[in-house]
Formats: sequence, structure tokens, C-alpha cells
Amino acid sequence: MNEDVNTAGANCIIQAGTVLTGLAADGRMQMRHDVAIRVQNGMIAQIGPMEAVGYGNDHLPRYGSPGMIAMPGLVNSHHHFGLTPLMMGVPFVPLELWLPQFRAMRSVGPRLDTLYSAIEMLESGTTTVHHIASGLTGSPDDWDSATDAVLGAYRDIGMRVGYSFMMRDRNILAYEPDSAVLARLPEDLQQWLQPRLSAADVPTADYMAFFKASRDKWQDRNPLRVRHHLAPANLHWCSDDSLQMIFETARSSGANVHMHLLETKRQAAFARAHYGRSAVEHLAALGCLGPELTIGHGNWASDSDLDLIADCGCTLCHNASSGLRLGSGVAPVNAMRKRGIPVALGIDQSNLADDRDMLIEMKLVWALHRGTDLFNDRPDAAAVLQMATEHGARSAGYDGMVGRLEPGLRADIVLLKKDRLARPWLHPDTPLSEAILHRAMKDAIHQVFVEGHRLVDDGRVISIDRDGVMQEIAERLAGPESAAEREARAMIDRLMPYLEQMHRDNPL
Repeated sequence: MNEDVNTAGANCIIQAGTVLTGLAADGRMQMRHDVAIRVQNGMIAQIGPMEAVGYGNDHLPRYGSPGMIAMPGLVNSHHHFGLTPLMMGVPFVPLELWLPQFRAMRSVGPRLDTLYSAIEMLESGTTTVHHIASGLTGSPDDWDSATDAVLGAYRDIGMRVGYSFMMRDRNILAYEPDSAVLARLPEDLQQWLQPRLSAADVPTADYMAFFKASRDKWQDRNPLRVRHHLAPANLHWCSDDSLQMIFETARSSGANVHMHLLETKRQAAFARAHYGRSAVEHLAALGCLGPELTIGHGNWASDSDLDLIADCGCTLCHNASSGLRLGSGVAPVNAMRKRGIPVALGIDQSNLADDRDMLIEMKLVWALHRGTDLFNDRPDAAAVLQMATEHGARSAGYDGMVGRLEPGLRADIVLLKKDRLARPWLHPDTPLSEAILHRAMKDAIHQVFVEGHRLVDDGRVISIDRDGVMQEIAERLAGPESAAEREARAMIDRLMPYLEQMHRDNPL
């Protein structure tokens, strides 16, 4: 590839028969027809007829054609890691019995793992991701090297990223203190688990210092395409003191906060049992609700919770596939929209097809919230597209930079082949946003640009050695398990019946 995707921005002209610029105030998708987009230093400088845009710019590379549809790059607002649990031998069970099994999964290292899911995202039109690392362990040097590997992978492939790492300071294994859980286990299981739990037992103040140092470093390295955020893992995993320190740091740093909340029924019950109020009410009492907060999942939010969330200006990130696959629940998206709460979309660990195809996720979101009444206030295709673009950009830390195609915004653009939507025919009265939502699959993706740099061509990533990444992953995992990997799998197999019984004994 000739383009250097690590430079600030490219210069080019991108032509399309139709450009979806974003939603108007009345909820209709705004479009421009038979135009070209001139990109200058990664920014949209001009949208207009090709004759006007091209005048005096014969030297610029040109992409697209009148047969293309241009739309804003999609945003995956909630992502964790690359190789999926299903790929790595972990079956789908409820969240509380699913997460502990991750400790038995083999690793290919953070760089390869990140590149794998980045390839899947780019090739389905996602240009921005909020990457929520599952947690940092070891020494600060280990945190730094792991974070640099993840952010370096996104830099090299060319994606835009919001980055955070999950923080927990209690109840790692279940809904009670880890010491109580360990006390019920056989001694050898205790001895295996204790050092692994201790590795994540870090004062929140130390994490805040690392967050600031890493953010400053990457703002120097890649200022337009990296944003650092904070991610308290969930209410039952975080003490009040930790939460308040995290939010104070976020507000003083101008960072966003992304917090898993009310994902499962048991999480909602935990808050009621321990605080005598809902999780949202408890966060409000702590002063931890505000416009910097995105609530991940929110499946069990009540009407009164939603009123509080709306009043405080929070965003909700809807992870539809995750809630269904794990049996966690379905977020009340229509009730959120009724209150004016911005809803972003996340694929979480993976979607219904066990990959990171946002085109599939959007179809599911649309269908899931149709309702059964004749005159439901339900999201149309344009509203779902806004969730996956403009609202996602806000959550990921790029509000006013990406999510729409307008002069002055960054040139994160997806070109779709219109003939793939129209096969064999599309009536002129069919709204184009509806055609994109319902008919676009990955084979419609022609080219993908970030900062004007072409990262995908003819549906395939070209900014890195795509096939080489896939081959290296396959070769690493085809090798025999190490002694440590075999031990981890054996220990987790032994642990799970104990954890299952503890949950049965403690129904909340």
C-alpha cells in the first residue's frame, strides 16, 4: 500500500451518487446526490458537484463513482477483545457463569488479538471503536506494554479508537467478597486463584495516574485517532470511593466514562439488596451521573432510572446481540428514545454471527424494538443509523469530529456499492436509509476511509498484511497448549461447579 495511514490526514476526492450526511432535527436522513467530497488533510473540506470540487484539483487521487453510496463510518461503542470466547472453547451461558471461564482461554497477545477484530470491523464499515480492555494486571510496566500493543495495532491498521480499561476493587468472582468465595473452595483452587486475584488488586489512585500518563503519551503519538476514557467495571465490582475518584478524574481530565450497569437481572437485584435503591439511584447519590457517562447495557433500567439518566444527560450503549446470546436481557430502547436519551450501539464481545459486523447488529436492533402495537413509536432505519454513527461518536469521545459527513468534520467515510442493495431492482420510492439497513451486507462494502486514508479496498483491509495476521493467529493456536494453559483449563473446569452452587445458594 502506498498510503501512510499514520500521518495526520490524506488529501483526495471521493465521488458518490448519494451521500448520507446525517439526521436532520426532524429525524429524516439528509442526503446529497451526484456529488463529490474533497478531503484536505483528513478533513471534509467541500461537498458539491464534481465540476466544482474537482476544479483545480486534478492532482488529487480520486475514488468512488456515481454508482456508490457514501455514508459516515460506523462506530462500535462497546468492544472488548478479538478472538471470541466461542472460538476459544467457551460456550454461551449466563454472564455470571461465562466470565470466569475467560481465565482458561488461550492468548495470542494483545497486538494480534486487536488486529483480528479490527479487520472484522473495518471490512464491515466500522471506522471507530471504543475498546474496553478487560483489565490490567501485573506491574505498571506491564499495563503500559499491553496498552501500547493495543493502541499500536489500531494505529497501524488506521482505525480511530477510544480506549479504556476496566477497573474493579471488589467481588471479582461473584456478588460477595472474594475472601468469602475462596474460603469455600478446596485449598489447591484457593492457591491457584489467590495470586491471580491479587494481580488485579490495585489502588484506584494508581490506575488514575497510569490513565493520565498513557493519555498524555498517546495524545503526542496519535492525537486525532486516540481518546482515553475511564471504565469502572460495574457497581458490584467497584466501591463507592473508587467510583467517586474515577468520576472526579474524568471530569477534571475532560474524559468520558463507560460503565457496565444493569446488564443482568442479578446486577439489578444486587443494588437493591445492598443499597436499598436501584443502581442508577445509587450512582446519582454519589454524584456519578453526568453527560460524560455512557451506561453500557442498561437492560434492567426502570422508568424512574431512565428519568434520572435523561435528566443527567447520560448516553446509553445498547448491546443487543450480547443481551440475547447470554440471556442477560433487552434494553428498553424505545423508552430511552422517548426521553431523548442518546442511544449508541455496541457489539460487545461479538454479534449474532460471532463477529463484529455492525451491519448485522443494526438489523437486529431495528427488529428487536418494533413492538407489537399498531402505532408504536419505534426507531426507523435512519434512527438506527444515527445510533451507529453520530451517537456512537459522542460515546467514543469524538463528538463533533465524526459520525456525520459535513465540511469541517473528519473524513471517515464508507463507500457502498449501490447495485448490491438494488439487486436485481430497488424501487425509487424506497428510502435509501431503509435499503442500507435491511439489504446491505459486507459484500456491499467497497472502500473505507479514515482521515481520508483508504484502509479497505474492494471489501478487504489493505493497510496491513491482512492474510499474514490471520495465518499467524492460526499457527499460534494450532500449537500445543503450554503447561500453564493446561493447568488453567483444568482449574477453571474444577472451579465452575463451585461458583454455580454459590449462585444457587445466593439468589439475591
